[in-house]
Amino acid sequence: MIRRIVAAGATTALSAAALRLVSRHAVDRLLHAPRTAPGEDALGPAIDELGGEVVRLRARDGLRLSARWLPAEKGGRAWRPDPHEAILLLHGYSGSIAPDLVEYGPFLRRTAGVLGLDFRGHGGSDDGPSTFGLLETEDIAGALAWFGERGITRVAMLGTSMGGIAAIAAVTVLGDGSLPAVDGDPTAPRGVDAAPRPVVVAIVADSTAPELEVPIGSRVRGPAGRFLAARLFDGAARVLGADPRATEPSRVIGLLESLPLLLIHGEADTTVPIAEGRRLADLAGPASEHWVVPGAGHSASHEVASEEYERRVSDFLRLAFRRGRGDHVGAAGSSPIIAAPGPPAGDPLRTIDMED
Repeated sequence: MIRRIVAAGATTALSAAALRLVSRHAVDRLLHAPRTAPGEDALGPAIDELGGEVVRLRARDGLRLSARWLPAEKGGRAWRPDPHEAILLLHGYSGSIAPDLVEYGPFLRRTAGVLGLDFRGHGGSDDGPSTFGLLETEDIAGALAWFGERGITRVAMLGTSMGGIAAIAAVTVLGDGSLPAVDGDPTAPRGVDAAPRPVVVAIVADSTAPELEVPIGSRVRGPAGRFLAARLFDGAARVLGADPRATEPSRVIGLLESLPLLLIHGEADTTVPIAEGRRLADLAGPASEHWVVPGAGHSASHEVASEEYERRVSDFLRLAFRRGRGDHVGAAGSSPIIAAPGPPAGDPLRTIDMED
């Protein structure tokens, strides 16, 4: 009997040690996303066709980041790009910015110049953990400083999946730049004249989860997915010394009350189910819109409805830039630039769920 108890105790101890080892390995994998995604090597010709300029910039905490700048192209008779405006394109958890530049860059640059940014630990940027917005905010701060140094005064962000999470977190932490005394960097050295930071005029967040545990838990089979994802983030918080969930969208999106925000979600998304997308939209402020794309999976809304996607996003961004310029748009009696199906709307930047 004693031998059985000792053997059982030893087995339990070994099982606990093995569990801790597996847990540490899982946390390490969570914090170190794939630097490039499968198939990126084949994108070279498409990237070359886009042209532009390879950019090296520094995150606010000093890490060196890689990016690509695509100058604006003619936007047709109804729109003339302004050299003082730009779009910051932010990728998801896996891979570099290259696939998003190829997919979204051609139509976005008809509204403004586009800076596609590799987050830390991705593409050509320095090593660093993937933290779902916690440290990526430092990367976005570096990109905003890069814009400011080049005389760009108005910026919109488009982020897919983790990129959308990071965009929302960054504006919450850094401010939108409209109040320089409040939104300035408190760690900046005194006596140094930094270039004015641009104002963030809008965010487009595609396939964005309300909580970080949602996309991680959805990859685990069975009802314990969210529980296991929560334990992974508990471990990540211990490693990082801070919890990435502190700035997850459901906690902070309500603070973006007046910032135009377009939430896009695929109805067939299994990584961030549509019920979670609708829940996030319900938490958003009065300047938000929610567009649900039938039949689209995770980050696949543009692929499924490319023409409608490009029209809606372009109209949304152009309206935000016009308002940033001080143009008289969206006033009583004027026609909205973004029209939802159904009866005419009053303010085009109200909260609506567009399912067509």
